[in-house]
Amino acid sequence: MNIIKRRYLFFALSLIIIIPGLVVLISQAARNELPLSIDFTGGSLLEVRFPGEIPPTEEIIAVYEGLGVTDTQVQPTDAGTILIRSSYVDNDLRDQILTNLQTEFSGEVEIVRLDSVGPSIGRQVTSRAGIAVGFSALAIIIYITLAFRGISHAFRYGVCAIIAMVHDVAVVLSVSAIGALFFGWEMDSLFLTALLTVIGFSVQDKIVVFDRIRENSNVLRRLDFEPLVNHSIIQTLQRSINTQLMTVEFLLLALALMGGVTLREFAIILLVGLLSGTYSSIFIAAPILVLWETREWKNWFKRKPATA
Repeated sequence: MNIIKRRYLFFALSLIIIIPGLVVLISQAARNELPLSIDFTGGSLLEVRFPGEIPPTEEIIAVYEGLGVTDTQVQPTDAGTILIRSSYVDNDLRDQILTNLQTEFSGEVEIVRLDSVGPSIGRQVTSRAGIAVGFSALAIIIYITLAFRGISHAFRYGVCAIIAMVHDVAVVLSVSAIGALFFGWEMDSLFLTALLTVIGFSVQDKIVVFDRIRENSNVLRRLDFEPLVNHSIIQTLQRSINTQLMTVEFLLLALALMGGVTLREFAIILLVGLLSGTYSSIFIAAPILVLWETREWKNWFKRKPATA
């Protein structure tokens, strides 16, 4: 099995998966409609269940506007509840909203979920998430460079691991953007948890493959770099696939199918992200290392010599 030989096919497959979602995400950002939850933007979310028929959206918004809250969004759910998003409201105003809802619609309104995050806290979550990802990337490069210092170009192994990690993050963002477009998904604290978990698992897989390349570099010295890397990938292929499928993927698949609405988005994102991490360890990280070592880009735009 010559995986390295077909590396450009795998690169193209990744682009086909990533580009559509990123186009959707960029278009959402241009319209200032990024699917960010109140965990990042700040605000209040109230999920309620009405005793009878669900009242019209306009009437619910009117209750909020009567108390001075003018940016309310109302969304029905598959569970028969109503999600009401608005700017941040304090406890007193929230209690007044609930009282007015019960008075307006003549019934006991059941509170299913209630979240409030101040704008400053939302900004802190966003900035700290970026710092956490950046710090982890820097730490990974330093660690791999030190751990692989016995072979030439050890720094490249760390950089290739980060490039493949960025690939996995892009896949997660792409899937999340498409999910937000068609299913109303939001990027919340659970999304951030899933993203950081994907980063951790992704780097772990890359280190396993790179470590086998390092070992074979000392044992199979007469072998050219490309076949050496391909041989190393084949040696770790069964371990990488079996470990992910048996310990994580089947569990997440069951959670996505039977875990309920609350955890479904989290489970699907984690399922896709970890699957992407295994894929990129085999088909992206090591091929990029080969591309860098052989400097193939120098021949990308050269004409092939004419045959006699």
